[in-house]
Amino acid sequence: MIDPRILREDPDRVRASQERRGASSDVVDRALSADSARRAAIADFEAKRAEQKQMGKKVAQAKGEEKQQLLAEVKDLAAAVKQAEAAQGVAEEEWKKALKAIPNLADDAPAGGEDDFVLIEKVGKPRDFEAEGFEPRDHVELGKLLGAIDLERGAKVSGSRFYFLTGVGAELEFALINLAMEQAREAGFTQVIAPALVRPEAMEGTGFLDQVDDGVYKIEDDDLYLVGTSEVPMAAYHSDEILDPDTLPRRYAAFSSCFRKEAGSAGKDTKGIIRVHQFEKVEMFVYTTVEESYAEHQRLLEWEKAFLDKLELAYQVIDVAAGDLGPSALRKFDCEAWIPTQGKYRELTSASNCTTFQARRLDIRARTENGTTPVATLNGTLTAITRAIVAVLETHQQADGSVRVPKALQKWLGREVLEPIQK
Repeated sequence: MIDPRILREDPDRVRASQERRGASSDVVDRALSADSARRAAIADFEAKRAEQKQMGKKVAQAKGEEKQQLLAEVKDLAAAVKQAEAAQGVAEEEWKKALKAIPNLADDAPAGGEDDFVLIEKVGKPRDFEAEGFEPRDHVELGKLLGAIDLERGAKVSGSRFYFLTGVGAELEFALINLAMEQAREAGFTQVIAPALVRPEAMEGTGFLDQVDDGVYKIEDDDLYLVGTSEVPMAAYHSDEILDPDTLPRRYAAFSSCFRKEAGSAGKDTKGIIRVHQFEKVEMFVYTTVEESYAEHQRLLEWEKAFLDKLELAYQVIDVAAGDLGPSALRKFDCEAWIPTQGKYRELTSASNCTTFQARRLDIRARTENGTTPVATLNGTLTAITRAIVAVLETHQQADGSVRVPKALQKWLGREVLEPIQK
């Protein structure tokens, strides 16, 4: 959640952020009203409690009929105190609910929706297949030629948007994971294998609980959720903890399977493995101070670019518009790789600065000279396997259906070229 002091002291800043997101500012007014009601409820309860204490002293000193009369008044007052305490509890919950309805402050993100991103840079040049004298195959056809992707049996076994990676397809996944983990280790990240199932508190703390109907799978009987990214378990990893500031930044590179309903993507990317229900990913996650989070955000982006450079891909970097941000992100940079058969750039990685939004919900703080303060959290995709496979196969294909292996992957795949197994 946002810092409540900002809401109280500068509500127009919060309203401006909502406007940048293309969202209603009514949440601001509701939160301010809930805060006023909460403060009034606290004052009422404390006044009645103080009166109750004073009455208790009088009873102790009274005698006879006066004491009996005071005892009757004490009984009525006790009931009023209990009622005021209950009202305070309700007001507190309404305040928390109203505050949590406000997304992070997108002060620096471009205003607008999905199409209003700002292009930061383009890296590399898309291949000119026409000049090379052949028409590129898409990753589905290449996957069949290489014996790497089996969509038909994926659909037979599990339904639409599922797949098998076989042969060099499976090898390519492991090679991408190994390359990502090698880079993370060399950059000082702690490697993690994260759980793919989490409790509701972790989902709520990261701001994903509101997406349950659209994108998240829930295991009803066990009250657990399948994660769509290891950002969720990694954000909750230090929940309810006070961190030593000397240990910051804490950088983790977490591998997990990811699950997404893709409920809002009917008709989109139904062919192939760009938009699927299950995939593996290596996610960078960082705990640091708010002051350092902005520089750390840039570092995450540079690590993502370094990985795409190792895959020898053409890509662009965009500053995502406020209306396309999730509720927890203050700002997000996407790296989008050129997909030859689609003739456009597609998202491969994202890097988000969530400042204290998640840490406040999950009660993650650092000890300072002036007490404790919420830390900042950041996340960045090092590699999302299926989309990386799509980009690598389509970018590095050759006229005969073989695929040249980027140099950085060759030691993990043990070959320089992936050869077709069927014509």
